[in-house]
Amino acid sequence: MKKTVVTTLTLILFISSSALSQSNEAQEAYLKATTAPSLNQKIQLLEDYIQKYKGKGTQYENYAYAHLCIYSLKANQLNKAIEYGENALSLGGLDDDFKCQVYLTLSIIYTKLGKNLEKAKNYSLQVVEIARVKKDNASSTTSPEQWKKLLGAGYYTHAQAQEKAKQFKGAVSSYIKSYDYLKNRQIGNDLKKAGKSLYEFKFYNDAERAFGKAYNILKDFDSCSFYAKSLYKNRKKEEALTYFKKSYGMQKRGEIAFNIGIILAGKAKKKPSFYEEAIRYLLDASFLSPANSDKAMKLAEGIFYNSKEAAGYNKKVKQIQELGKKLEEMTEIFNENFGDKNEEDLSESEKKEIASWLADIEALQAKIKKIEKEQNLIVAKFNNHLEEAKKRLGIK
Repeated sequence: MKKTVVTTLTLILFISSSALSQSNEAQEAYLKATTAPSLNQKIQLLEDYIQKYKGKGTQYENYAYAHLCIYSLKANQLNKAIEYGENALSLGGLDDDFKCQVYLTLSIIYTKLGKNLEKAKNYSLQVVEIARVKKDNASSTTSPEQWKKLLGAGYYTHAQAQEKAKQFKGAVSSYIKSYDYLKNRQIGNDLKKAGKSLYEFKFYNDAERAFGKAYNILKDFDSCSFYAKSLYKNRKKEEALTYFKKSYGMQKRGEIAFNIGIILAGKAKKKPSFYEEAIRYLLDASFLSPANSDKAMKLAEGIFYNSKEAAGYNKKVKQIQELGKKLEEMTEIFNENFGDKNEEDLSESEKKEIASWLADIEALQAKIKKIEKEQNLIVAKFNNHLEEAKKRLGIK
C-alpha cells in the first residue's frame, strides 16, 4: 500500500454523539484512552480497558476494539489489528462511518499480508455500499464529502485486493472509480502498474484503458508511451501515432522513434508527402535504438531511394549494371581480336576498326561516369538527411 494513499484512507474517526451518553467509570476509562497523547499510550489504555471490561456489556467495548484495530495498523501490529477489527465487527453496534473505517483497515491488512483476499474485497465493497447510500443522506452526521472520500477509499482498497489476487482488469475499473472520488495522483501510478501487468499478459484492450486514464492523471512519459503501444497493438494506428509523438517529445527514445517511423512509412505508401517525416524518425531510431538500428536505416534508405527526391536512383543502378556488363563484353571482344597485335602489323582497315571500337568503349565509359555522378548527387542528398539527424540528436 502506497503511503500517500494510506494517508487518504486514514480518515477522521467519526464517533456518534450517542456513544457519549453514559457517565461512569467505563466511560471515563474509554475517553482517557482515546484522548491519550501518543499512539502507544492509546493502544495500552484501550487494551487495559478491554482486559477489564470485556464481556461486561459496557457501551464502548465495540468502539474500543475498533480503535485498537485502526491504531494497531498505524503501529504495524497487523495480526493484533485483525483480531481487534474482527471482534469489533462481531460485536456490532458501530456507527456506519466507524464501521467503514474498520472494514477499510482490515481490507488493507489482508491485502498487505496476501491472505483472505476475498474477505478483503468483500469488506471494501461493504464500505462502497454504505457510503453510496449515505453520501446523499442529508440527515447523516457525516458530511457528503466525507462519505465520498470513504466511497473512494472503498474502491481503492477493493482495487488493491484485486491486484493482489492478479485480477488486473477488475483492479483497473476499481482504481478508476476511486480516482473519480479521491482525485489522488498516486492512483495514476497504481493504474500504470496494473496496466503493465495487463500489457505483459497481452490483454491490450484493458491495458489501453489503464494507461489512458493513467496518462490523463499523470501526463508522464511512461503512461504516454505504454498508452501508445497499447493503441498500436489494438490496431488504432492514428491514435497511437499521436501519443507516440507526445511521448517522443518528452523523451527521445529509439524504440519510440522506430514505432513512429514504421507507422509513417505505412502512410507514405499511400501518401508520399509522409515520406520525409518517416525518414526523419527512422534515422533518429537508427542512432538511438541499438536493437532496431540496422532495420531502421534500411527502411529509411528504401523509402528515400524510391522517392521523387532520389530521382530514379534504382533505375540508374540498373542502367549502370547493364552498361557495365556491355562494357565488359566489348572489352573482352576487343582484346580477343586486337590484344596481341602490334600497331605496325595492322592494316588501315584494322586501324579504323580499332579506332571505332575504342571510341565506342570511351563513349560507354563516359555514359557510365555521367550516371555515377548523378547517383552521387542523390547519395549526397541522403547523407544530408543523416547529418540533419545527427544535428537534431546532438551527435558529432
